[in-house]
Amino acid sequence: MHEPHRMSRSIASLIIRFAARPLLPALLLLAAGCAQIPVETPAPPELGFTPSTASATDPITSLTLRAAPPPPVIAVEREPVAKPAPKDVWERIRNGYTMRPMDTDLVRHWENFYSSKPEFFARLVDRSRHYLFHIVEEIERRKMPSEIALLPVIESAYNPQAYSKAHASGLWQFIPSTGKNYGLRQNWWYDGRRDVIAATGAALDYLEKLHGMFGDWELALASYNWGEGAVSRAVARNQARGLPADYASLTMPAETRNYLPKLIAVKNIIADPARFGIRLAPVPNEPYFEVITVQRHIDVKLAAKFAGMPLDEFRFLNPAHNKPVIKAGSAETIVLPRSQVATFMANYENHDKPLVTWQAHTVKPGEKPEKIAASYGMSVSELKSVNNIGGKNQFRAGLPLLVPVKEGGTPNLPDLPATPVTLSKAYSTARSTHAKGAGKHAVKSSSAKRTPAKRAQTPTKPGTAKAKAAPKAKPPAKSAVVASQQRR
Repeated sequence: MHEPHRMSRSIASLIIRFAARPLLPALLLLAAGCAQIPVETPAPPELGFTPSTASATDPITSLTLRAAPPPPVIAVEREPVAKPAPKDVWERIRNGYTMRPMDTDLVRHWENFYSSKPEFFARLVDRSRHYLFHIVEEIERRKMPSEIALLPVIESAYNPQAYSKAHASGLWQFIPSTGKNYGLRQNWWYDGRRDVIAATGAALDYLEKLHGMFGDWELALASYNWGEGAVSRAVARNQARGLPADYASLTMPAETRNYLPKLIAVKNIIADPARFGIRLAPVPNEPYFEVITVQRHIDVKLAAKFAGMPLDEFRFLNPAHNKPVIKAGSAETIVLPRSQVATFMANYENHDKPLVTWQAHTVKPGEKPEKIAASYGMSVSELKSVNNIGGKNQFRAGLPLLVPVKEGGTPNLPDLPATPVTLSKAYSTARSTHAKGAGKHAVKSSSAKRTPAKRAQTPTKPGTAKAKAAPKAKPPAKSAVVASQQRR
């Protein structure tokens, strides 16, 4: 018999052998046309040839079916579409609101107060744009309520040079003792309370500590204004009487009673400025400034010139420097708009003349102002003006004075302590008055307190029929700052 006929019978028997098994349609098609396929033709990809196990001597190769595996199922995980970053810092602040709403007469009172002064509010916003991005970044990093970024509105109207009768200073209004407790160095040349970057870190550290103490942001803010000792005692009194111990239920001074409603009022205005007739200028969501450290002492006036900035704007960004000289060091940094950093560094590195024209002179026992002024080529009136001295008897031994550097001389810039300050009588009276009821421990640990509440002619109880109107606020002096549309 011819070979093609033998191959046909073998294929037929193979089909019968696998007839009881499920076969792929491809096998039927192969059987139908296999008589015309030459023996040497390779098998299709779905079929493989393996030696038959039926007979070791059978020369006929048996065809074993091997189906192609199905393609693997790959689960494609779709990444969540990230929301674009807000273009405006105000939007970031709104997105981060987490404090409880407050709907009281005091809140409405302060909403009317702030919204009735659009020019004051506009100046406040103009000042805030220089620092707001940096503050919001720090608050978000610590996962704190974004309302905290609005607290300088209440404390200082966002003026980093603000100074109170209680000697509280800077954007966050630290008194000297609390500033030192939170790492804000203060000396004759530099005051860290007015250093916006350092003071922001200290203020947020303090607020985090207060929140840890009370577990409540409302009580933490009351403590920031009144002092944690006073709030702790007020809470203890209410608990001893079986009364609620939340912010609204505590007995507190007028300033502290109005403190949180002020913040909530500003929050509400920022949330919907159009409702209050306020036009809120945008603050771009990007850094405004950079911080640099110089290795040599430099006059403030010369530093501003190197940066190509007006002197007033430079001072606004660098209010921590008490004197017209910036001492070189790790703490005494310089804050510049990002756009001016390269200009400053180029001028600073290429300057081959003296960088300092001022130095310190300490009054010796028996030294007269006329002699001091003459030795530095000044008049007595110039000496007094430079050092803010009003009376002759204020020239006392040990007093540091700012005087010019003699030509060719090396400037004398010693480390000098900050000028001591004493609490005013009104401040001391307010502190002891607010601590009444606490017994002999009323003023204990006073160094850990912030500015105590000051009496204010504002309504203290919501719904009071004859509530006094808030005093007219004196708008802060217009800043000479050139309002930039960028931030850090």
